[in-house]
Amino acid sequence: MPATDLPLLVKAAEQAGDIACRYSGPSAKRWDKPDGAGPVTEADLAVNAMLEDMLQQARPGYGWLSEESEDNTDRLSCDRVFIIDPIDGTRSFAEGSRTWAHSFAVAEQGEITAAVTYLPQRELMFTAAKGQGATCNGCPVTVSSAAVLASAEILAAKPNLQAHHWLGGTPPDFIRSYRPSLAYRLAKVADGRFGAMLTLRPSWEWDIAAGDLLLREAGGVITDRSGSSLRFNNRLPRLNGVIAGNRILHGKLAAALDPSSPGIAGH
Repeated sequence: MPATDLPLLVKAAEQAGDIACRYSGPSAKRWDKPDGAGPVTEADLAVNAMLEDMLQQARPGYGWLSEESEDNTDRLSCDRVFIIDPIDGTRSFAEGSRTWAHSFAVAEQGEITAAVTYLPQRELMFTAAKGQGATCNGCPVTVSSAAVLASAEILAAKPNLQAHHWLGGTPPDFIRSYRPSLAYRLAKVADGRFGAMLTLRPSWEWDIAAGDLLLREAGGVITDRSGSSLRFNNRLPRLNGVIAGNRILHGKLAAALDPSSPGIAGH
């Protein structure tokens, strides 16, 4: 990993925040993407355009995967790839909430090596580089030490608790919480505020990539719903759900899931 990849992502996130905050979410032009892919706003596209220009000029040999760019197979032949979500939590942004994030990462041969999750309206900058730990606003972060599932706070949407996803038809006892941005959920597990998070739906790589490294560098464990390690820059850039947390809570959640249950719609 070039030593300057993380500073480059931080600089890009700061500029992205400046652009996004020029828009008022509720008044920004908004429309729905085809095939039920969710909403997009003019702010998403403005941020993406800046990032395409800035990052690809800075690293012309890197591939490109972004939620708001048309995908192609060129990235598959690149050793290093930018994985970008210009605004994660677009619905929240459009509703005027402060809980949305810029989520940027670099993958090298399938492994995330530099990552930034930035919430400009909450003044939170989460960063990580491979082998260098994870930080929030420059201070080191570590995952929670919670070991008892029943008293742990877990980030999960209600559909994840449907009985058919769990062995014995009963989800384990825990305190359920929710945040609208997947990138933010992963960051808040990395900084120890929540014990774990899970989403059982197929998840786009750009929602997860930055959080993958934040979790691992903060001492946590992150896998897909089957317990397999996450790899990035796949031909179809979707992952089989995500379980993330400290080692104990991750293990307990993974053991309680029914491996034969189907994925779900929604987060």
